[in-house]
Amino acid sequence: MSVVLVDAGGTNIGSVRYALQRLGVDASLTADASQIRSADKVILPGVGAASPGMARLRELQLVDVIRSLTQPVLGVCLGMQLLCTHSEESDTDCLGVIPADVSRFREAPGFCVPHMGWNRLSSAAKHPLLKNLEEGDWAYFVHSYAVPIGNYTLASTDYGSGFSSIIASGNFHGMQFHPERSASVGAKLLKNFLEL
Repeated sequence: MSVVLVDAGGTNIGSVRYALQRLGVDASLTADASQIRSADKVILPGVGAASPGMARLRELQLVDVIRSLTQPVLGVCLGMQLLCTHSEESDTDCLGVIPADVSRFREAPGFCVPHMGWNRLSSAAKHPLLKNLEEGDWAYFVHSYAVPIGNYTLASTDYGSGFSSIIASGNFHGMQFHPERSASVGAKLLKNFLEL
């Protein structure tokens, strides 16, 4: 099985690679369109902001490449948000393969922004990506922007209000948290993605 990590400049690329290696998969880091198109699985990692993330994908001429993929694709953290239609962050148009808009958390007493640390996952749908996920399993988050709950939501998390923590539409999937830093739960979810 060939797995590629899209080299979109995310600072979590190394840790995602190590997490995959622990599962026995040596994913290659690439910005080559033909290698991305021919891979069995594609992962779009990301840490940072939506506007520079999309600028990097445009600079690499990968926007239409990613939109046209038919194999399983996983966006992680910012990578998940970039799969959506639009981000409130710098008013950024994103890839538009998942019909959702990304908005900033509203600050509220007791809920700091960014949302940082461990929080629980609550399943919202049946999907192979959630195989063996237990209700209330913990995952590690670091983000200021979130995807609302919608038809694409596979799992949600509560931080003052509910938001999507795992999403899917067709062959595109996203995890808002960092599976590579989420211990056994993250490893389980990455393994599920590799088995799609």
